[in-house]
Amino acid sequence: MTLERVEGPESSGVEDSLLPIGTVARLSGLPVSALRFYDGAGVLVPASVDPRTGYRRYALEQVTAARLVARLRRVGMPLDSVRALLAGADPGPVLDAHLARLEDGLAAARRELSAVRALLDRSEPAMPLSVPAAELAAALDAVRYAVGTDPALPALHGVLLDASGDTVHVVATDRYRLAVVAVAAGRAGRLVLPVGLVDEARPLLARVDGDATITGADNTVEIAAGGRSVRAPAMPDEFPDWRRLEPAPARHRVPVDGPAFRAALAAGPATRRSRDDGADYDTVVLTLAADGALTVGGEGDVLRVGVNRDFLLDALADHAQLTLELDEPITPLAIRVPDRPDWSLLMPVRPDA
Repeated sequence: MTLERVEGPESSGVEDSLLPIGTVARLSGLPVSALRFYDGAGVLVPASVDPRTGYRRYALEQVTAARLVARLRRVGMPLDSVRALLAGADPGPVLDAHLARLEDGLAAARRELSAVRALLDRSEPAMPLSVPAAELAAALDAVRYAVGTDPALPALHGVLLDASGDTVHVVATDRYRLAVVAVAAGRAGRLVLPVGLVDEARPLLARVDGDATITGADNTVEIAAGGRSVRAPAMPDEFPDWRRLEPAPARHRVPVDGPAFRAALAAGPATRRSRDDGADYDTVVLTLAADGALTVGGEGDVLRVGVNRDFLLDALADHAQLTLELDEPITPLAIRVPDRPDWSLLMPVRPDA
């Protein structure tokens, strides 16, 4: 790393050309206390220290180093990395590694602040929430496949009911996929239904013609319909901000015939792979041709997107018509139901992985 020189007054004596610590602090933006700290940490050692008074003096070129330290510390660079850069380490890997740390930290901060915002913006759920029982049963059936099972993510072991205005959104996700179905509702509120309660309530709801009532109180969630009810301990509402995940309009919107596309998926070529958690799955490659034709396997003229075959079949369900939205090989695949606000997302996998 080459450090530029800072212009200063010329002097014939080496000691006279050194700058006092106060001047270096003023020129670099580092306080005197910080300069003393970086001396003790071995990051920026003065050119001279008076053995009697301990007064520090710096060479003119150290002002540039001090300015660099100030910039690196403003972005949270660890001292070891700062020390390595000043010692002449290749800046590329050091800066890239720190940028990756910052991006990971920002992603974690976004998740936490999203949860905080949801908690601050959310009043106590306006329960009970009344929903047509048959519609709720169908919605729970439609999103059940996306409920999480990872023991490390218990907040995803349920189905979110997020009601506002005249609509309740029924939402489930396991990080690899997300499903959203809209159902008519008359009140605002928000509640996470434990997956065990969902599975117990689905057959009950399917047999009822009227409304179902969902109540959350005293750490208990209850679903009542047709004179019967089921209940379970309430889950903490730490469900992710699903609205932020809704994709923007994609470059390619491809209408597909549900039965024909499901048959093509089932019969198309697939590659067996393993997820990070050790689970095996079949990958299929969707190829988009220049004429807009979407096929399973083969060479695509426009785009190739790899997906988990079973996950995609789950998302397609038994819909007669669907629209697939594709953008890039690394962006989620969106599946929408025509003339309905329902949608789902599927994380892609590398076609050539």
